[in-house]
Amino acid sequence: MKICCIGAGYVGGPTMAVIAEKCPHITVTVVDVDASKIEAWNSGNLPVYEPGLEEVVAGQRGKNLFFSTDRETAIAEADIIFVAVGTPTKKYGIGAGKAADLVYIEKCARDIAQMAKGPKIIVEKSTIPVRTADALKAILDESETAQFQVLSNPEFLAEGTAIEDLHNADRILIGGDQTPDGLAAIEKLVSVYANWIPRERIITTNLWSSELSKLTANAFLAQRISSINAMSALCEATGADVDEVSRAIGTDSRIGPKFLKASVGFGGSCFQKDILNLVYLCEHFGLKEVADYWFQVVNMNDYQKKRFSGKIVERLFNTVNGKKIAVLGFAFKKDTNDTRESASIYVCQDLIAENATVAIFDPQVTPELIFDELGVEPIDVDGNANRNVVIAEDVYAACEGAHAVAILTEWDVFKDLDYQRIYDSMEKPACIFDGRNILDRSALEAIGYRTYAIGKA
Repeated sequence: MKICCIGAGYVGGPTMAVIAEKCPHITVTVVDVDASKIEAWNSGNLPVYEPGLEEVVAGQRGKNLFFSTDRETAIAEADIIFVAVGTPTKKYGIGAGKAADLVYIEKCARDIAQMAKGPKIIVEKSTIPVRTADALKAILDESETAQFQVLSNPEFLAEGTAIEDLHNADRILIGGDQTPDGLAAIEKLVSVYANWIPRERIITTNLWSSELSKLTANAFLAQRISSINAMSALCEATGADVDEVSRAIGTDSRIGPKFLKASVGFGGSCFQKDILNLVYLCEHFGLKEVADYWFQVVNMNDYQKKRFSGKIVERLFNTVNGKKIAVLGFAFKKDTNDTRESASIYVCQDLIAENATVAIFDPQVTPELIFDELGVEPIDVDGNANRNVVIAEDVYAACEGAHAVAILTEWDVFKDLDYQRIYDSMEKPACIFDGRNILDRSALEAIGYRTYAIGKA
């Protein structure tokens, strides 16, 4: 068997690496139009940071795992073709700001229809709206050289634990047409995952249920985060402790403890995008009340980020003009270099708008990506360094001379810093704003810090 994956990003790369690792009898080729990305996958400097990924890729690359820009050959030779390209939120036209932009999905379908030969199974791996498979089929059916079955196989990976999630998946979901040919295609894909996933964890269903399940799963997870973040504001107002509230309700077996960690807000490529997509679908089908319900999850997340940056300004005597704020963490969560929709972006932009200098340190995010996400240039028109954004070489340089430190990503390394050394190097009074509730607040206050933690009076 030969597998081709179109898209060498955070989903395609790790997923195909693990399939190659667990199925040495299958040849897996990952293709992408971005030659620099393919070059990185073929080097020792992978474009995706994920614990355990480098070891898996190194063990299989050149054996049964290949990265290439030759889409035509990979598509023509493959038995199964995974589509794992981006589906960002539309920024133009009908549905702008909510609907998924399917331009890359359609381009893939047209390329496959043109390049494929013989029977192929097409697997939707990208997150897409319900009934996108209909559009794919309409395009693929125009092929004169191949016949297709379209399956939905959404990913349920958490960045930072993607390799563990792939090795020990809670479930694999595969949807397809409930016809003899469709069911045969489903079983062929089941046979791939069954090399390491117990059969009882592989769920099969129809296409539309599978496509909607991905959006629903992310909406429910994001809803829990927004719910506990809403309670964090009330905890601060009443003197309750959000961690104690979270622990108390999390022991209820009907609720459970996961995704009840209060923070500065969720980020990443999926949660906000998928909820907005869900909102758009509900509006399209005339379900206004349902759309309004889910949109409030995004509103609450935006409120939490604004509330955090507002606390920084408020506690620094209502002005950060000319003040240095050390921002520790720019990735949207620890153990990834993904910055998409990171809370750091919005908090930094709020502080820059108040004319603060943000000194940013993240152990995995490049300076180029930070400047790009913030929408600013490192050098101004006069050739001077940007005075509002400084990328620090190390965490202590970021904090030196700062009026405040803001923890915005829960990197483990930030828990064990020499906070006495940092305090001694800062302007006084020295403040710490813990947006992830990872630090020992009493120990910091014993040093002399003024502290703020999410959901704590």
